[in-house]
Amino acid sequence: MSENICYTDAYARETDAVVVEADPETHAVLLDRSVFYPGGGGQPADIGDLIGDAGGSWRVTGAKKRGDDIWHALDAADALPAPDTRVTARIDWIRRHRLMRTHSALHVLCGVVFRDHGASVTGGNMEPLAGRMDFEFETMSGELVGEIEHRVNEEIAADREIRVAILPREEAFAIPDLIRTKINLLPQGITEVRTIEIVGLDLQADGGTHVAHTAEIGHVRVTGYESKGRINKRIRIEVTD
Repeated sequence: MSENICYTDAYARETDAVVVEADPETHAVLLDRSVFYPGGGGQPADIGDLIGDAGGSWRVTGAKKRGDDIWHALDAADALPAPDTRVTARIDWIRRHRLMRTHSALHVLCGVVFRDHGASVTGGNMEPLAGRMDFEFETMSGELVGEIEHRVNEEIAADREIRVAILPREEAFAIPDLIRTKINLLPQGITEVRTIEIVGLDLQADGGTHVAHTAEIGHVRVTGYESKGRINKRIRIEVTD
């Protein structure tokens, strides 16, 4: 199993690593240690670079989890580094931090909607500084969306701490409403569950990267809303400074 620092320290921008294996078929490498988020839960995978200790560099165009390992896809124009090559794995920090702000903003949105309306999440996605979330609402109006936007920005301004914890399965599933999605997406048979808590607002299972306090998000603006079905409504947001 390769170590991935991003799950415990979202602010780690780089790490020393060694190439364990190269896969010519997918033009990807496995490292013994990484800071690259491999994608999941609507959050895209990181991009960045590998910088060779003895010279050379490789552009990382994405990352993907295979079992317990994180494989790093390299630009097709670059020859694969050989196993045992020592590198510095470095993410595109500006892009990652924007995704962290966006992901945390979506959790604030989810927390506000669940607290005030009891609506479950039916889907979501994000890109840097923009995202959307679908909720189990029968009706939605501009007035309702405006009120939700106001409450979200109140919670952001409250500068709530955002905590990461990894809990034993039994302890995690004893938490009421831990799963906020309509369908439980956690893999069967997992022994530990990673949780994200916005202190005083929201606590749920999540595998992505987040900022440490809500004020770091900035400001959220609802850019639109639409119906995606009888009881499925979408809210689109953007994150600004």
